[in-house]
Amino acid sequence: RFPENDVRAMGRAAGGVGGISLHEGDEVVDMVIVDPKVEALTLLTACENGFGKRTPVSEYRLQKRNGGGTINIKTTERNGFVVGMKAVTDEDDLVLMTQGGILLRTSACDLRAIGRATQGVRLINLKEGDRLISIERVVKEEDNGESLANGEGTEDGATNDTAAGGTIAEGDVGAEQ
Repeated sequence: RFPENDVRAMGRAAGGVGGISLHEGDEVVDMVIVDPKVEALTLLTACENGFGKRTPVSEYRLQKRNGGGTINIKTTERNGFVVGMKAVTDEDDLVLMTQGGILLRTSACDLRAIGRATQGVRLINLKEGDRLISIERVVKEEDNGESLANGEGTEDGATNDTAAGGTIAEGDVGAEQ
C-alpha cells in the first residue's frame, strides 16, 4: 500500500516504476485502488480452494513505493493460491466463479472482517476437483432498478463491475473452518 503521489507521470514509451519488490516465486495477482473517502472499506481476498476473508484497509500500513509488501493471507495447502482481491463495503454483493461453471452471488456483509495475516473462512463449497477462479464486486441496485456503479448502468441493469450470465448456486457462505 503506497500513496498514488509516489508514482510520477511519465511518457508513453517509459518503462515505468516499481510498485512492489517481489521475492523469488511471488507474483502480483491483483491490485486495488482505495478511495480514502469511503468509510468501512475492506479488502476481500479469495483463494482457489474456496477460502477467503475481508480485512479493514486500515490494517495495511502505508509504505514507500517498491516496498516489500505486507502479508495479506496465509496461502496454505488448505487455502491454495490467491485468485483475486476486491475493495468492498457491507453494501456490496460478490460473485464467486468456479472452474466448473458455478456462480455464487452473496452479500459482502455476510463475511465479517477479520485480521490481516489469517487463513480466512470458507466462501464457497467446491466439488472435488473444482476450484475458485475469479471474484467480482457487484454494486447493489437501488429499489428503482438503477445501478449505483459510476452512476450508470446498461439497459439490462449490468454495470462494469457486474458478472453477467451463468447460474447462481446455493452454498455455505462465511462458515468458519
